Amino acid sequence: MSTQPLPNEITIFWQNDAGQTADVAVVVVIPTFKRPDHLAITLNSVLAQETQIPFAIIVMDNHPEGSEGAAAARAVLEPLSVPATVILAHRRGNCAAYNAGFHTALSTYVNATHIAIIDDDEIARPNWLGSLMATATATGATFTGAPQYPIFDGRADTKWHNHPVFRPPYASSGPVPIIYSSGNVAIQTDLLRRHGHPWLDERFNFLGGGDSDFYARCKQQGATFAWCAEAIVDETTPTRRTELSWLNSRSLRNGSISALIQKRAAATASHTIKRWLKSLILLVASPYRSFILFVKTGSPIIALNPMNVALGRLLMEFGFANEQYKAAEKN
Repeated sequence: MSTQPLPNEITIFWQNDAGQTADVAVVVVIPTFKRPDHLAITLNSVLAQETQIPFAIIVMDNHPEGSEGAAAARAVLEPLSVPATVILAHRRGNCAAYNAGFHTALSTYVNATHIAIIDDDEIARPNWLGSLMATATATGATFTGAPQYPIFDGRADTKWHNHPVFRPPYASSGPVPIIYSSGNVAIQTDLLRRHGHPWLDERFNFLGGGDSDFYARCKQQGATFAWCAEAIVDETTPTRRTELSWLNSRSLRNGSISALIQKRAAATASHTIKRWLKSLILLVASPYRSFILFVKTGSPIIALNPMNVALGRLLMEFGFANEQYKAAEKN
C-alpha cells in the first residue's frame, strides 16, 4: 500500500509536531462536514478522555471549499501537545472521507495498532476510548463496535431510544457476529494494511451503507467482531429525525441497503435464492413483528419499522435501490 498522500484527494491543512508520533497506539479519526461548532465539542470530548493510552487525532474536513471544520479543528488542537493532523478530503462523500482518514493515519502514525472512529455530531463519554480499547484487546477482534445514544436537540428523550433505527444492535460486551455502523468503532490497523486503499466502496458515498458493506466483505475474509457496551458516545440528533417521514425513509433505506449488500456478495444461484427467500419471509412476517413492536412500545410510528425494512428489501429486488446505487456510482 502506498504511504504517500493520494493524488488530488488529500491536502494537509495543519499538522503539529508533538514529537510523540512513534508512541501513538490509537488514532482517533473524525470525519466532518459543515459542523464546525459541534466538531469543537466532539474534539473536546475526545481530549477529555480518562485514559493513559497514547493517541493521536485526525480530522478529515469533507468540505474543502469552505474548510470551516478544518479551521475549527486547528483552533482547538493547535494550543495542545496531542499529536494531531487536519486534512482536507477533496473527494466528496462519507466513504471517501473515511478512506482519506485511514490512509493518513496509516502513513503518519505507523506504529498505531488501532483506528477509532467518532463522528462530528457525537460526544464521547470520559471512559469511551479506554473501554473501547479494553474490549478490543481482550477479544482480539478485528472490529469493535459500541453504542451511539441519541440526544434529541439536547433532550434525553427515551421514547425514541426504542425505535430500531436508534437502538444499539447488542446489549452486552463480547464477541458478536458483525457490526453495522462506523460512528463508534475501533479497527485493527493490520486489517487496513492488508486490505489496502480503497477500504470503503465509494459507490456508497451518497447512498449510505458503505460501512456495512465493508464489514460484510471483511467478514467473508475472516475478520472478527466484538461489541463494547461501555464505550458510549452521545449523538446529537435533530428533532427532524423523530418525524414519520424521516423514520420511514431511514427504515426503507436500511432494508434496501441490507439486501443490496447481500446481492453484491452473492457468489452462486443458491445465495440469490436464499436472499429472495429471506426478503419474502421478512415481508410475510413484518405485520406480526410490527404488531409485537406496537404492543411493546405503544407507538404506531415505531411499529412501522419492520414493514418498512421488509418493503425496502423488496424494492431493492425490483431495482429501486439499484437505481440509487447507479446514481451514486457516477458521483
